[in-house]
Amino acid sequence: MNPNLTTDRPTFVTHLECSITGDRYEADTLHGLSRAGRPLLVRYDLDAVRAHLPKAMLEARATDLWRWRELLPVRHTNNIVSLGEIETPLIPIPRSAGSANVLVKDEGRLPTGSFKARGLVMAVAMAKELGVTRIAMPTNGNAGAALAGYCSRIGIETIVFCPADTPEINVREIAMQGARVWRVNGLIDECGAIVGKGAAEGRWFDFSTLKEPYRIEGKKTMGLELAAQLGWKLPDAIFYPTGGGTGLIGMWKAFAELEALGWIGPERPRMYAVQASGCAPIVRAFEAGEEHAERWEDAHTVAAGIRVPKAVGDFLILRAVRESGGKALGVGDPAILRAVDDCARKDGLLLCPEGGATLAAYRQALLDGEVDEDERVVLFNCATGLKYPMPAADNALDKNAPIDFGAL
Repeated sequence: MNPNLTTDRPTFVTHLECSITGDRYEADTLHGLSRAGRPLLVRYDLDAVRAHLPKAMLEARATDLWRWRELLPVRHTNNIVSLGEIETPLIPIPRSAGSANVLVKDEGRLPTGSFKARGLVMAVAMAKELGVTRIAMPTNGNAGAALAGYCSRIGIETIVFCPADTPEINVREIAMQGARVWRVNGLIDECGAIVGKGAAEGRWFDFSTLKEPYRIEGKKTMGLELAAQLGWKLPDAIFYPTGGGTGLIGMWKAFAELEALGWIGPERPRMYAVQASGCAPIVRAFEAGEEHAERWEDAHTVAAGIRVPKAVGDFLILRAVRESGGKALGVGDPAILRAVDDCARKDGLLLCPEGGATLAAYRQALLDGEVDEDERVVLFNCATGLKYPMPAADNALDKNAPIDFGAL
């Protein structure tokens, strides 16, 4: 067995905290949003973590998600659920990015093929620990697949609602992994409204993005991993595909915790929240100097994972972007599809459309002088490109006919 799952697991959670008021909430109790209707953040005794966990001890562990156990909320080892959450690699893409300093953190290597595994493995483990038996969630595809996979592994009943135009492969994998999945003639926030209504009636627990406290704790491992992989020196810039924004918020939290441990200094990457121009509420709010983002009407993009018209954690996304000196950037579908094609043909890496959006945004930022070629930049590819439509490949040969090798 993985030693990171069997070692005694001292935990250091002290309480939960409302992200907007700072009000304190008890740990080890089932919570949704705070009384102010905002996400709750998990807080730790970081002084105790620092005393317990020398950096050398962390570095000696197997490099999976659970090596960070002291900075994770699961208290009891028997509540851990796992499908093999590896540390994802950093892949240079010098030809398609035009710089050897651009790295893709390829989250498509995780269970169920996307970075949603990070958040859902933690949220499901905590649901088990807190006695939840029935969960519902809205999804654009990959989160539903991760939820279904982890819940089916431990016997939690799962109901998933997705927009009617969710990629067919996502709908089928959700169903194949044991969830009851329903297509809805609306966008993800409208699916979320159905989930919220059912939760209010006591039918299930609402697992919508940031409406429970623990998905963000799984997603923050992206930032923890990144720091360790780069020798405890963070990159100059991070380009992150942003719908609900849990991962961007989580990484920002991770960096603060690592600084409190004394493992990194105060320097931070510029955080670029990347959205599709057909659904860019965070970009619009950033450019207007607003703290919250109004719902984006008529949302449309080929990058379904970032087609989120309204994010409950909008102010946390905008806060991290502004504090870092970064920006919220919108890119059009043609640029997204071109980036996906270029990365595959020039660097051999299949990006999902949302990952393609980060490459497209980097290219535009380079032209605009936002980044320099000599800066170290990390782009997040949030899912394997194998889940998405590819151009037809129709060339064929007749083995019984003369072959014109010159034409091949």
